Amino acid sequence: MPTTHEVTNQVPPLTGYDVSADPALLESLRREGAGWAENEVRALGVRAGGAEAQEWGRLAERHSPVLHTHDRYGHRIDEVEFHPHWHALMDVAVRHGLHGAPWRDERPGAHVARAAKVFVWGQADAGHLCPVSMTYAAVPALRAQPELAEVYEPLLASSSYDFGLRVPTQKRGIIAGMSMTEKQGGSDVRANTTRAVPAGEPGLYALTGHKWFTSAPMSDVFLTLAQAPGGLSCFLVPRVLPDGSRNAIRLQRLKDKLGNRSNASSEIEYEGALGRLVGEEGRGVATIIRMVNMTRLDCAISSASGMRLGLVQAVHHATHREAFGARLVDQPLMRNVLADLAVEAEAATVAALRLAGAVDRATRGDAEEEQLRRLGLAVTKYWVCKRAPAHAAEALECLGGNGYVEDSGMPRLYRESPLPSIWEGSGNVAALDVLRAMARQPQAVEAYFAEVDRGAGADRRLDAAVADLRKDLAGLGDPDAVAYGARRLVERLALVLQGSLLVRHGHPAVADAFCASRLDGDRGLAFGTLPAGVDTAAIIERSGPGFVG
Repeated sequence: MPTTHEVTNQVPPLTGYDVSADPALLESLRREGAGWAENEVRALGVRAGGAEAQEWGRLAERHSPVLHTHDRYGHRIDEVEFHPHWHALMDVAVRHGLHGAPWRDERPGAHVARAAKVFVWGQADAGHLCPVSMTYAAVPALRAQPELAEVYEPLLASSSYDFGLRVPTQKRGIIAGMSMTEKQGGSDVRANTTRAVPAGEPGLYALTGHKWFTSAPMSDVFLTLAQAPGGLSCFLVPRVLPDGSRNAIRLQRLKDKLGNRSNASSEIEYEGALGRLVGEEGRGVATIIRMVNMTRLDCAISSASGMRLGLVQAVHHATHREAFGARLVDQPLMRNVLADLAVEAEAATVAALRLAGAVDRATRGDAEEEQLRRLGLAVTKYWVCKRAPAHAAEALECLGGNGYVEDSGMPRLYRESPLPSIWEGSGNVAALDVLRAMARQPQAVEAYFAEVDRGAGADRRLDAAVADLRKDLAGLGDPDAVAYGARRLVERLALVLQGSLLVRHGHPAVADAFCASRLDGDRGLAFGTLPAGVDTAAIIERSGPGFVG
C-alpha cells in the first residue's frame, strides 16, 4: 500500500470497557442504599461497554423501525418491524429489571438499583429505554384502579420480554406505552378532544380521536387520556382485545425524529378503541401524572448517562490523540474543558441518584422524602436535561472533525441529547411546575432546604448561595414577575442542590470546582472556563473509561 496511506495518531476504538466504572455512580449507589446491587450493575456495565452491545445499539439506531399498516392482502395490521438487535437490547433490559424490578423487589434501594442499571445500559442505546421507562412508570398510575393493577402489574414487572401482538394476559410479560398529546394541545393535555363513551359494561369505554404523539406503539397496553362524560379521564387501552382481535388503534405514521431513532414514535387514530377507566372520571390528569412523574426521573438519569458517555469519549480521545507536540489531555486548555465536562457530569449523576433514593424511600412511606422528590425531581429534570445538549456538543468538539462523523458515535449522542428536556414537559413546563409545587406544597420547600442545609459549613460559597436563595424566595411577589423569572430561579435551586450533594459526597476537587464556577460565578459561559486553582488532574483521573482485563 502506498506510504501516503499510512495512518498514524489515530485513537483506538472505545470498546471493551466497564461503563459502570464511574466513581460518582458507584458511590451514589452505595450511599442511597443499593450497594447490594453493585455486582449486577458492574456486570451490566461490562456488557454495555462491550463490542456486541455497542454494535446492537449502532445497528438498531441505523436501521430505524418500519411501519406496516396492511398485509399483502390488504388487511389492516398496524405492526412495527424492528431490527433484531432492538429486541436483543430490550431482552437484556427486561431480564435485568430496568422496566419494573422495583415493583416486585421489596429490598430498600430497589429504585436506586434500577436507576443505576438504566444509567449504564442506556450507554449502549438510549432509544429502547423509552418503552422501558414507560413500563416502569405505568405501575403507579395503574394502582389508581386496584382491580386492573392486580391483573397487569405482575406482567409489567415480569422479567420476560415477550414481544408480539397477543392478548396481554396470555403473555409472559408485557410492555406499556403512553398516548397523551394531540396536535392542538401538546403539553396542554386538557385541550384533548379524543372522546370516550361508555361501552356497555362498567368501566369499559370506546375511544375515538387523534393522538399526535404515541410513544412505543408496539407496546401491549397504553395509558391514554380522553374526554369522558365526567371530564378528562385516564384509560388503559390494550393493542389486542381479550377475544384475540386487534383493538381499533390505527397507526397513521411513525415520526421522523431528530434522534431516538431506534425507538418507534407514532401518530395514531382511535376508531372506537376499547379501554378501561383508570381512576375516576374527570381525574385523568391527576391519575396519569403519577406516570409522568416517574418518567421525569428517567429523563434526569438518561441525561446524566449521556453526559457520562460524552465525557468518557472525550477523555479517551484526548488521552490518545497528539497535537502541537503533546497529547491533548496534557494541554492546559483541553484539561480545563475536560475537567469542566467532568464536573457537570458528576453533578448530574449525584443529583439523579439522590432523587432515585428519594423515590425509593417515598414509595416506602417516608413523607419528607416524598416532599423532596416532588420539588427536587422537577428542579433536577429541568436543569440536568437542559444542560445535556450543550454538554454533548462540547464533548463532540473535543474529538474535532473525528467527532462530527457518524462512525465516532458522537452525532448519535448529540441528536439524542435534547429529548429528555422535551419529554414529559419541556423547559418552561418543568420550570412552571416547580413554581406550582412551591405554591401548593410549602412543605416541599422545607424538605428541599432541609436537604441542602446538610451541606452547611462545608463551603462558604455554598453557604452564601443558600442564604441568597432563601432571601429571594422570601421576597417573591407579583405572580407574572415570578413566572417571567422562573427559569433563573429553578436553575439556582438546581445548582444549590447539586452543590450541597457534591460538598458532602463528591470528590473534593470536583466539589471545589463546582462551587467556584457554578455558585461563586468565577467562570465564563462556555465549558472550559473553570477558574485558576482547580485540580484538573484529580478530576480528569476520575473520568476515563475503566477498561476490562
